[in-house]
Amino acid sequence: MTTYACPMDPDVIKDAPGNCPKCGMKLVPLISSEHEGHEDHASMEQEFRKRFFITLPFVVLTMLLSPNIQKWLYISLVFNGRELLLFIIGTFIFFFGGIPFFRAAKGELSHKNPGMMTLVALAITVGYTFSVAATFLFPGESLYWEISTLISVFLLGHWLEMRAVRGTTGALAELAKLIPPSAHLLKNGTTVDIKTSEVGKGDKVLVKPGEKIPVDGVVVEGESSVNESMVTGESRPITKIKGDKVIGGTMNQDGSLTIEVTKTGADTAISQIMKLISEAQASKPNVQHLADRAAGILFYVAVIAGFSSFFFWFFITPVGAVFAATVAVAAIVVACPHALGLAIPTVTTITSTLGAKNGILIKDMKGLEIARKIDYVVFDKTGTLTRGEFGVDKIVKAKNSSFSEDELLMLAASVEMKSQHSIARGIVNEAKRRKSTIPEVSSFKSFPGRGAQGKVGEKSVIIGNKKLLGELKIETEDLEETSQGKTPVYIVVNNVFQAVVYLADIIREESKNAISRLHEMGIKTAMLTGDTQDVAEAVGKELQVDTIFAQVLPEDKVNKVKQLQQQRHIVAMVGDGVNDAPSLTQAHVGIAIGAGTDVAVESADIVLMKNNPLDVVKAISLSRKTNSKMVQNLIWATGYNVFAIPIAAGILYPSFGILLKPEWAALFMSASSIIVVINALLLRKAKL
Repeated sequence: MTTYACPMDPDVIKDAPGNCPKCGMKLVPLISSEHEGHEDHASMEQEFRKRFFITLPFVVLTMLLSPNIQKWLYISLVFNGRELLLFIIGTFIFFFGGIPFFRAAKGELSHKNPGMMTLVALAITVGYTFSVAATFLFPGESLYWEISTLISVFLLGHWLEMRAVRGTTGALAELAKLIPPSAHLLKNGTTVDIKTSEVGKGDKVLVKPGEKIPVDGVVVEGESSVNESMVTGESRPITKIKGDKVIGGTMNQDGSLTIEVTKTGADTAISQIMKLISEAQASKPNVQHLADRAAGILFYVAVIAGFSSFFFWFFITPVGAVFAATVAVAAIVVACPHALGLAIPTVTTITSTLGAKNGILIKDMKGLEIARKIDYVVFDKTGTLTRGEFGVDKIVKAKNSSFSEDELLMLAASVEMKSQHSIARGIVNEAKRRKSTIPEVSSFKSFPGRGAQGKVGEKSVIIGNKKLLGELKIETEDLEETSQGKTPVYIVVNNVFQAVVYLADIIREESKNAISRLHEMGIKTAMLTGDTQDVAEAVGKELQVDTIFAQVLPEDKVNKVKQLQQQRHIVAMVGDGVNDAPSLTQAHVGIAIGAGTDVAVESADIVLMKNNPLDVVKAISLSRKTNSKMVQNLIWATGYNVFAIPIAAGILYPSFGILLKPEWAALFMSASSIIVVINALLLRKAKL
């Protein structure tokens, strides 16, 4: 499927071709499912540039032929037919240079949405009509040079503005460029280069060192490190071995990998990310609706200001039709609401790009807008603050044990190698981490829910809970309880108690830092868990969370979120996006963490690619910086109009002799729009 966008407005994104509902311009392809599409904002940029340079010599000639300019320059170019020549040149500039504005104005009016282009078209039409009348119907000075320079400045302004806007809308094209155009397909023992778009599920592709991985898949052969920063935001290269998932568009570094394709087309991670970015750019924060209404009102303000100023200067303070028409045109031009129309869309577009680069995918701009107000973040414990897997916290040996910790761990791991229990995996992983050699076990016997036993060499080893040791009548020492909230596993060798291994759900390294950073931002934290109160309090105390909700059933999580909301807190819920779906939906902002390649999490407003709680801090920081830019742009865009319209209408002329010419009004209007875009572009350098 191809996504289409308005070349004049980055806020307008559609799934089908057609015309922009705002300005009526033809939508251009933005991105295709084969990742070969590209932004076509450049085509409109080139049109404005071409028309500007073609009309520029004629604009200069018009100025040289105008009586006022000649008076200012102390030159004289008077000849028969001068006014007729001005009419011919002015007509060419009016139609050739004005075509983009007339076309867009027609679209605005056909959709009953008059805006900036309608104002531009109205202003140059009023000036041109007055000039034609002055040429053929009544003697007087025409406005050909003013209208010509006005059109020229508009073309220049829109050309520069389009260049700036194009700089804000590169997220999708940059993502599309991540996918290499071809892949090395393994077929019948040989390698064949084919287009990436032709690769199918189940195919095997070879990725050489230094090449980009073409599609999502699973490693079936080889070992390498892969840089996934461009997709997940993870700065460190990730080691990939057989059985590991890889993401299309990421960079293979130092080894060759054979990958079996698992996802193609719209199912790939890149496609899902691009879909989310498109939806985010198409969604509007509440402040955008306010800006849209203000821009709509500004059209009528401009029209009223233009006609009122003409009426005042022509009838009440009669200074001539040329003066009155000039002031009216300037008032209409300077009030064009383009800066106001660009104030929010440019920021939201850059925000989605910046977020994606940091592994933060925004599904709805309304959610990100609310995120700046969050004062309570609720974390699901398992899999979010913790890894969701058991790890060894410490080993407490019996007083008379002659074994070292590493020896006891090796013996325990030998027996637990046969078990699939999460506690068993924790012991085995710790032995591997300590680089212990784990021997084979014989005579293995399992005691479901209690433990296991087996022979390791000549030693009989029992691993289990206190209940199992009681059944086997093995005495244990009364060890001092120093590990509240941890799970104890007893080690017995040759029927003699040797040690207790305390295990716990491993807390993520980043969790404590994330909680601390949130506290620094003035945000309280809560933890939801189904664990017992003592386990929950042990984890909560270590992380220093403000509120602990223990022994919470999955269906009750949503009620805990409601409880905080009833206390008038703005609540964010952070969970894995599957079991936590109801509470993610209930929260003011739902944040799905650790989505990895499965990024289409329906219940969340914000999707985090990594299992890193610190990215929650980044998301809130992004929200605050985005809001700051929106406010700055709105203040500039509205403040500019508050001061510019009265000046253009001639309020300073009687006292100070200051008058804003139409071409200067056009220059200020274009400059205002460009300033708004440049200010938005500064967001790209923000540190989250």
